[in-house]
Amino acid sequence: MVLAVMTALSPAMAQDGVPAKQLFGKITLPSKQRTAPIGFYAKGCLAGGVAIPVDGPAWQVIHLSRNRRWGTPQMIALLERLGREAKAEDGWNGLMVGDISQPRGGPMLSGHASHQIGLDADIWLTPMPAHQMSYEEREVVPEASVLRGDMVHVDNRKWTKSHERLIVRAASYPQVERVFVHPGIKKKLCETLKGPDRTVLNKIRPIWGHHYHFHIRMKCPPGSSGCDDQVDPPADSGCGKQLADWLNLVKPRPPVKPNKNAKVVVPKQLTLSSLPNACAIVLKAPSVTDMMTAEYHNGMQSADSQVAVTAYAEEQPASSLVAASDDYSLFVPDLRSVPEPAVRPSVQ
Repeated sequence: MVLAVMTALSPAMAQDGVPAKQLFGKITLPSKQRTAPIGFYAKGCLAGGVAIPVDGPAWQVIHLSRNRRWGTPQMIALLERLGREAKAEDGWNGLMVGDISQPRGGPMLSGHASHQIGLDADIWLTPMPAHQMSYEEREVVPEASVLRGDMVHVDNRKWTKSHERLIVRAASYPQVERVFVHPGIKKKLCETLKGPDRTVLNKIRPIWGHHYHFHIRMKCPPGSSGCDDQVDPPADSGCGKQLADWLNLVKPRPPVKPNKNAKVVVPKQLTLSSLPNACAIVLKAPSVTDMMTAEYHNGMQSADSQVAVTAYAEEQPASSLVAASDDYSLFVPDLRSVPEPAVRPSVQ
């Protein structure tokens, strides 16, 4: 075990000047290891990731070029369950599934600070269409906001009871740690939820962005010794002062004249040595043979797909990236030493 860690760490040390997102972002297949979420949501990696099928009876995956449909079996099973139940009971035609994690998790080339351990997933606030989308359609799905122009109130011409039911259902699952939405959506739910539905309001957390999609975060699965859970959300509904403060933060303000003398702050990049040691082993581990080998099938036949799945997103200019503050990666805990993941069994 010690020898394996040291062997993996030697090349990691040599690459330590390279941002970890470049190392993890270029890998197209998961490791041939038993599934293990390693580290924290915004500082970790994923051993033995499994993929949600591109198409299912109640979901379609979008943005396939990003190759971010990978997670733990628990996450994939939960998304499939949410899609089926929302379609059957909530009037939601099916999920459009956005980013989950990269094949081996880790920091992403663009767009997120979290989504690193296979326990975060983005779901569009637009139901999937009745037809099977083409590859091209999936790449350009509109970011259809449900807010008014003031960015504080939900637009009732766009918001439906089905939106409410979908978010409440996601938050109701005991495995879900948090559901992140825009403060304007949280405000709407605080105003409209009644009775038992209000018991999940503490799990529905306001955050930047998230007005055209919402974000599901699962708890670390039982037995995941190398996974660090986030602190439980407060027990109260969160509909008071905290929400008021968030609404004040997100309301539009007059443009500020740029200060030519302002110091440009370069964001600090995570390197491989700043992640748990086991991530060096995950990065170096052999790959599964192909994507189909690692797709999640829990006794269900997924719909046949004619859509090709490509590798990964190229590096994007800094001006096009989503700020890390949009992904609530505050309070990252110190990470314990994580054991080496076991080899992936033939059936998982």
